[in-house]
Amino acid sequence: MTQTTKIRAAAPPAPHPENPGIPFDLGPLEALRVNASAAERRADALGGRRSVKKQWQAAWLIRALECVDLTTLNGDDTEGRVKRLCAKARQPLRADLQAALGLAGRRIVPGAVCVYHRFVGTAVEALKGSGIPVAAVSTGFPAGLSPLKTKIMEIEASVADGAAEIDIVITRELALTGRWRELYDEIRAYKQACGPAHMKSILATGDLRNLDLVARASWVALMAGSDFIKTSTGKESVNATLPVTLTMLRAIRAYRDATGHKAGYKPAGGISTAKDALGQLMLVKEELGEDWLQPNLFRIGASSLVGDIERQLEHHVTGRYAAHDRHGLA
Repeated sequence: MTQTTKIRAAAPPAPHPENPGIPFDLGPLEALRVNASAAERRADALGGRRSVKKQWQAAWLIRALECVDLTTLNGDDTEGRVKRLCAKARQPLRADLQAALGLAGRRIVPGAVCVYHRFVGTAVEALKGSGIPVAAVSTGFPAGLSPLKTKIMEIEASVADGAAEIDIVITRELALTGRWRELYDEIRAYKQACGPAHMKSILATGDLRNLDLVARASWVALMAGSDFIKTSTGKESVNATLPVTLTMLRAIRAYRDATGHKAGYKPAGGISTAKDALGQLMLVKEELGEDWLQPNLFRIGASSLVGDIERQLEHHVTGRYAAHDRHGLA
């Protein structure tokens, strides 16, 4: 049966929960098992059970827009591209569309702008006065194979340049070979280096090969104090999928139930359409509840997604789909 779901009205920005972490404990890891077939069935059934239309869909898309980490992580990035991205972040939705949606007085901005360390200072300057934080990918992104000392220095340099959030990437070898204590110690070192900045741990789930490893890596990252756990760098051949999202959300829920500490979730890589974003939002709501449908606990790592959300919102307002070049590119 098709259902319609309505998102609650916007609330003042909530503070980021701080996850202090807990001492390493191998016991929960050894007990973790994921029924991959059941996870895939649940993901496949989501679209048939959940459908949002008309004004409800528009509301969900506005919320998705507010939870985006607007991202550019390309080898040909320039200061000019980063400045254009920051301009888009200041006004992600065309003013006429926002007014037509009855939201002329509402502040609509993405959760953050995400860049390489090289462009942190540029983004901080371009976003001055907007309240939009800058997130920096770090620790030898995307492979994470630089020396530990170098990775820690990179984190510290980005924080010094003004990054309020740091997206670290784990050493996948440690997860693939079951060296969980070493992975815990690595992430704890990154957390300490982040200081006041919030830390998102990228698990590169496409490289972990199965959902059992995804669940265990998620639990280790949470034990080590990750404020968010994030699926992917966007550079792997497989990025954010709904079965992976389900597995990571259940790790977050189990960790909260065991410790009382909340942590956020960030799917990234391959989420380029409004439909993709809605699927992620729906699964988060079902598994964790509405508290997680806020940018302090949920982000979507994306670049082209904002343009498709604008097109869908224009269709809602006018009944027609606009050409892609009608909207400013993210």
